[in-house]
Amino acid sequence: MAGLKKSGLGRGLDALFSDSLAETNGTVNMVSVSSIIPNPRQPRSEFSEEELSELAESIKEHGIIQPLIVNQNMDGDYILIAGERRLRAAQLAGLTEVPVINREADDRELLELALIENIQREDLSPLETAEAYRYLEENFNMTHEEISRKVGKNRVSVTNTLRLLKLPDQIRKALRDKKISEGHARVLLSLPNEQAQIAALDHIIGNDLSVRNTEEYVRSLLGERKPEQPKGKNSLSPEMKEIEDMLRQMMGTKVTLRPAKNGSGSISIHYYSKEELESIIGKLGSR
Repeated sequence: MAGLKKSGLGRGLDALFSDSLAETNGTVNMVSVSSIIPNPRQPRSEFSEEELSELAESIKEHGIIQPLIVNQNMDGDYILIAGERRLRAAQLAGLTEVPVINREADDRELLELALIENIQREDLSPLETAEAYRYLEENFNMTHEEISRKVGKNRVSVTNTLRLLKLPDQIRKALRDKKISEGHARVLLSLPNEQAQIAALDHIIGNDLSVRNTEEYVRSLLGERKPEQPKGKNSLSPEMKEIEDMLRQMMGTKVTLRPAKNGSGSISIHYYSKEELESIIGKLGSR
């Protein structure tokens, strides 16, 4: 596990590896590559051929250092839980056997563990992550809060990632093809309808807009202006910034302070879904 972060999902992936060793008394077995079945709940659908080739060359020279995690089924075959990239590279390298650790897992765990490994290594695209979250939500009735705990992400991040699936096919394709970033896609969600979103997409790509420029462009389409700053100041005072940050942490979402004269001002609490609004109302009601 050398080289992996030891915080958040890094600990989660280490725990997966350590727990599997404990369950099998530290036993690592060699099994035939042909007996391993890809994880049917694997959220990742795209693998870089160049990266696989590089890994295959490394495997030829050093072997597979970290065993694959598998679950043996009733037929004696092995369902892959974690390590599909290593498995594909091993096949490219011509290996007939690979080291594995057998771990018991149901359908839910197959998806959860595949998610943990891929998100830890930042292997999933935003849309692949969103689809995996939706599967957990719809098939296992998991809330956004439960999903966030499982994958080690902030709940707001989970909610915002799921919102990407509401975008039109054309925008999701542009995101998948990396013509725009996830940041661009999230900004487009604020436009009121599909036609406006697609028109804005064409403008963004045609003018190679950054995410910040996209935000300004979408604000202009919505007839909004940037919040005016007090004259002679470019930002909040340190004291007000600290209060804004505290409120943001309390609410778990974007909070904007707009101080005016004579000590008055306004507070804006932003939300991006009905579930997030309900969560904010719950937090306000509990205080």
